[in-house]
Amino acid sequence: MTPQDRLSALLAEDMAAVNLLIRERMASEHAPRIPEVTAHLVEAGGKRLRPLLTLAAARMLGYAGADHVKLAATVEFIHTATLLHDDVVDESQRRRGRPTANLLWDNKSSVLVGDYLFSRSFQLMVETGSLRVLDILANASATIAEGEVLQLTAAQDLKTDERIYLQVIRGKTAALFSAATEVGGVIAGAPDAQVRALFDYGDALGIAFQIVDDILDYGGSDAVIGKNTGDDFRERKLTLPVIKAVAKADAEERAFWTRVIEKGDQREGDLAQAVAILARHAAILDSRAEALAWAERAKAALNNLPEHPLRDILSELADFVVRRLS
Repeated sequence: MTPQDRLSALLAEDMAAVNLLIRERMASEHAPRIPEVTAHLVEAGGKRLRPLLTLAAARMLGYAGADHVKLAATVEFIHTATLLHDDVVDESQRRRGRPTANLLWDNKSSVLVGDYLFSRSFQLMVETGSLRVLDILANASATIAEGEVLQLTAAQDLKTDERIYLQVIRGKTAALFSAATEVGGVIAGAPDAQVRALFDYGDALGIAFQIVDDILDYGGSDAVIGKNTGDDFRERKLTLPVIKAVAKADAEERAFWTRVIEKGDQREGDLAQAVAILARHAAILDSRAEALAWAERAKAALNNLPEHPLRDILSELADFVVRRLS
């Protein structure tokens, strides 16, 4: 059983309440397309990692109320909304092993339903009555959008370096991980030092998670990454392995990256050549080492939290995230 499965088992009652709330709040009497689109994605087999983090953080710190369920649903709505928007921006055709909503319906439906879910998420935030929670999640939503816009300008520019890459993934991925764990501590009334530790854990876990995803695009199975292998390459995204390879490229390799990434002139066999160049410069191995380092930072942050079975599982989860590379 994976750490995520163990979290699901320990928090089964809370998670059932989250799923019920999600189904209730994604309904619409006037626009049946909304539940159709959201159900396609929400029920596509995602394991609800982000809401589980919120539930685990709250319960680990002794929370006994019900608002953590609303916050967990909020986090899942924000995540689902960003997926709908991302698939439109990236012109993706597959998500979690199924055709994307924009492919089955259209781009307009995906964008508008994503907007609807963002609106629902803010309704749930307000219902908790916590301005601090509202501030955290509102800031996270803005940071996510900022990260996506930054990626639009940086993803196909060979001058993009690791500092900018970290800024992008901290926005598009880690911001929601850290908000998910942070609000769990806030709703539990935890001391500021513990809330900060939860933020640090979520931030580092999210960064490790995204680096691993970016590595798997150049050799992981479709089932593991939930999309087609090579999608990032075809979408001309400068992810960490490519950034590392570009930094070490000779003239011929740099010309290759300029053609396939900056100019978008991709031909048969280019993905295999890209993988070969990454191997030549140990770009995958170096990226893996960074993912492992971030996982260790996530585990170290947990040392500032009280001993608890859920804390142990969260520590194992950090190891599991990078073990997907094995």
